Amino acid sequence: MKIHEYQGKEILRQFGVTTPRGIPCLNVDDAVKAAETLGGSVWVVKAQIHAGGRGKGGGVKVAKSLEQVREYASQILGMQLVTHQTGPEGQKVRRLLIEEGADIKQELYVSMVTDRVSQRVVLMASSEGGMDIEEVAASHPEKIHQVVIDPATGLTDAEADSISTLIGVPAGSIADARVQLQGLYKAYWDTDCSLAEINPLIVTGSGKVIALDAKFNFDANALFRHPEIVAYRDLDEEDPAEIEASKFDLAYISLDGNIGCLVNGAGLAMATMDTIKLFGGEPANFLDVGGGATAEKVTEAFKIMLKNPGLKAILVNIFGGIMRCDVIAEGVITASKAVSLQVPLVVRMKGTNEEIGKKMLADSGLPIIAADSMEEAAQKVVAAANGK
Repeated sequence: MKIHEYQGKEILRQFGVTTPRGIPCLNVDDAVKAAETLGGSVWVVKAQIHAGGRGKGGGVKVAKSLEQVREYASQILGMQLVTHQTGPEGQKVRRLLIEEGADIKQELYVSMVTDRVSQRVVLMASSEGGMDIEEVAASHPEKIHQVVIDPATGLTDAEADSISTLIGVPAGSIADARVQLQGLYKAYWDTDCSLAEINPLIVTGSGKVIALDAKFNFDANALFRHPEIVAYRDLDEEDPAEIEASKFDLAYISLDGNIGCLVNGAGLAMATMDTIKLFGGEPANFLDVGGGATAEKVTEAFKIMLKNPGLKAILVNIFGGIMRCDVIAEGVITASKAVSLQVPLVVRMKGTNEEIGKKMLADSGLPIIAADSMEEAAQKVVAAANGK
């Protein structure tokens, strides 16, 4: 789950991290009022979408008068903002953050992620703030520094001070940077994040260290512990198909291809998509119905996939372990009839009650293409998608 920058900054402030004063807005008049409330002579008008690269896309502008605040807010609010993370279709801007201007002397990068190798939280930091960290990693990997954090001690003073020095924080600002980094770690740990990023973390002309941006992703499996974070969810920023899928406990992610995939188990789903790619096809989605799929869930899964106007074929790939093949067969038959399926359907089943499930499909009278192996299933669905 992702949240907006202004929401991320609310979380950071709870953990002692310094951020600029800012006010979120939903319309142009409120943006001007926000600037008046903040006072000063410089304001930053910032688009709020769940994607990075907003500045490059024209979604962040510095205003030096209230008239400019109104002008920029009018330009940004409602625009289809295209960044390297939105794709060519962009994302509609429905919210703004009006923030006080900052005296930027240095721009730094810091983030917290979980490293699967060490199974610990890692602090990543760089002197190259304001840039995409992927660009820095590709062109100047030596400028990215890491600290693997011991959960028993947290981020220590010595670790925070050392990495602050490495990324160029002035000596007089080290103590302030330590507070910001330890607050970021605590925010990451206590809220079950999968990513907590500040880019840029700035040093001002007076030596203060301030989080000028905030990007948070949360582990969806831990959200039951954090109703206050669930309340931040902005459905306007999410794929409608993924929202619908979540209502039925389906793990669904939209992709750019034309072959729908319905699989039980995340690992098998990934392998299925890889096999489709191997034979020249393009998956239209990741869809894991889980181990407890019912006819209703399979029907809803079909409905969600069929909302994709570019869908050319569907592959159902089931391993019958916990989930019995005959139950999936019943769901496939029910779903196919319920949605009046018009695209080719390839079904491959292996495992518990496999023969019963295959017989049910064969006796259904539906034009289902059977396959015994993943290789055969992928070849047949790619051919079907290509009209062969």
